[in-house]
Amino acid sequence: MFAMMGIGKRSSFALVNADAAVARLVPALLRNLARFAARLASGNVNVPRHAGVIGLVALFSATGAYGMIEGGHTQVVIKQATSTLGFAISEIKVAGHKETSEIDVLQALELDGATSLIGFDSEAARQRILAMPWIANAQVTKLYPDGVSVLVTEKQPFAVWQHQDALSLIDSNGDPIVAFSDEKYLGLPLLIGEGANRHGQALLALMTDFPSLAARVKAYVRVGSRRWDLVLDDGVKVQLPENELETALSEAVSLEQDHGLLARDVESVDLRLNDRIVVRLTPDGQSLRDATLKENQTRKKKSEAQT
Repeated sequence: MFAMMGIGKRSSFALVNADAAVARLVPALLRNLARFAARLASGNVNVPRHAGVIGLVALFSATGAYGMIEGGHTQVVIKQATSTLGFAISEIKVAGHKETSEIDVLQALELDGATSLIGFDSEAARQRILAMPWIANAQVTKLYPDGVSVLVTEKQPFAVWQHQDALSLIDSNGDPIVAFSDEKYLGLPLLIGEGANRHGQALLALMTDFPSLAARVKAYVRVGSRRWDLVLDDGVKVQLPENELETALSEAVSLEQDHGLLARDVESVDLRLNDRIVVRLTPDGQSLRDATLKENQTRKKKSEAQT
């Protein structure tokens, strides 16, 4: 008995000394771990009840989580779990759309009836909506616990652009929106030719200073990527210079107001030259003009003969 007690005391003394040595040698963050290891080696550790079951469950849980991550099933598991807890998206509000179908917006959200609001990627959905032709801007907001709000801003048609054989609605920057197919946009200005979509905004802004002429313009034709022709509602073509457009337009309006030039049998009015205006008559107008000149010459000869 005495020998065993003595051995026990010496062992305890040795362990105490060992703890002291560990405390001096091992960094502070590892002291507890070192002490636990020392007690475990001596058998001086109380194992909680059901520790084996708990460890087994932890092992299986870790294995399942690892397999879920490696197999790429994380989002699926999260969706199912959160949907079960009441976070499945069931209410969607869409506002601001006029030309864009609400069904198309809903499809862009890519919801399947069990999509979790927690796992729903609102920014990815927003980018898909922005890719739609009429959409200028979009906001996609999560409304907990089960709602999504979509607010869109649509592009505003500025003009119709004819490029080769294609007609397109364009915005004020000249970017095509969609193919022209709706008669409700017939009242928009018609821009024709290469580059007309990019340079039309400046010309149309200038035309607001000449409303009487602008009201008669049927089409704005870009010529040689450098200047414009105006085609009026009666077919008269007004050829504008490359520069000093305001001066040329003022002259055209003055000729119309003072002489009714654009209401006569005129085929075109050339304003490209600074020192003169060239007017070309229609074939009928030219015939009438020739007949009038001939009649005037005949009368002049008769008058000279009588004198």
